Amino acid sequence: MSGPTELPVPDTADVRTGPEVSEALLSVLPLLGEWHGEGQAAGAGGDHRFGQWIRFSHDGRGFLAYESRTWRLTDDGTIVGPDVRESGFWRPRGQDDVELLVASPDGLVEIYVGTARTTTSWELTSDVLARTPDAPEVTRAVRLYGIVDGALMYAIDRAAGDAPLRPTMSARLERIR
Repeated sequence: MSGPTELPVPDTADVRTGPEVSEALLSVLPLLGEWHGEGQAAGAGGDHRFGQWIRFSHDGRGFLAYESRTWRLTDDGTIVGPDVRESGFWRPRGQDDVELLVASPDGLVEIYVGTARTTTSWELTSDVLARTPDAPEVTRAVRLYGIVDGALMYAIDRAAGDAPLRPTMSARLERIR
């Protein structure tokens, strides 16, 4: 057997193809699609640039599947190798409430709850954080997402222990699909 694997119930990252969009997704529908761009990260290894691809897709049910891949960049934009990777689900709850479930291969699982601040911006605060013994310590986190002038912009702040929230990642991504 050769060629790409076709699933019997495909996901789609747009409203023109695939299954009909569930009405439950209206509050997060502007996220639907594929996004690409660059951002800045801060952490134990120091600040660095990264490239990023994000895909929000649906299969007709009331959630968006979320996948994010980043790659580390040097100051001059040379690709160094893979960086943070996440996957999860955006789950709208009612008109403005939303839940976000995110897992990363670093051993961190995050559950956020939040609201739509406007029709194109969302603020989410960690509700549950679980980690494996060797995962980075995270005790609180906040994520802000917004679409500004057609670009997806976001910021993630995290805290360890009783420390205050600190900027961790932010990016500006352009819609590619």
